[in-house]
Amino acid sequence: MPETSRLTPVAVMILATLREADMHTYELVRLLKERRDDRLVPLQKGTIYHTVARLERDGLLAEAGVDRDGNRPERTTYTILDAGHRALETWVRAELPRIDRPGEFRVALSEAHNLERAEVIALLDERRAQLVASVEEHLDGLSAAAERETPEQFLVELRRQSALLDAELAWQDSLRARLADRSLAWGIAEIPEHIKKKHRVSKETTP
Repeated sequence: MPETSRLTPVAVMILATLREADMHTYELVRLLKERRDDRLVPLQKGTIYHTVARLERDGLLAEAGVDRDGNRPERTTYTILDAGHRALETWVRAELPRIDRPGEFRVALSEAHNLERAEVIALLDERRAQLVASVEEHLDGLSAAAERETPEQFLVELRRQSALLDAELAWQDSLRARLADRSLAWGIAEIPEHIKKKHRVSKETTP
């Protein structure tokens, strides 16, 4: 099995989507774009096909069957394997608490529902400690700049980053509270059946 750290964000999103239901690559591409996951990573069709082939070679997914629809070419349906489940969870577990890889964090956050509620809360708490430290670092920098009478025009980026960190911390605290009081449904098991059908979610994965 390959090192989980070598998984690309696109590979993670493919594994997560197959965790919901078996599907062929054409459907995979369509569903990812329908969900606007291209906001998170570029989703060129060629890259997805190449990534699916690599994940199959690495033993993270496998062929589940071949579909034939009229005169259209045969389409191979893929399913995620146990190693794929583990790789997905390990990657999300590693990236969710970090603040130094914003692109990977966005993908990890979008796939955090693949982890247990309690574990996500714990990982967000790890991330919060880093956010608080960064907020304090920026405040110290602004304070030092004020003591040096640094012209404010030189501090606009620092002030912007400080404001963004404050907003990020407030947003994360709100998310954690909803997870903790269970007002936010979490995991496929908590999705109503009619919503599962609407979004073609069929696999009952834990959490």
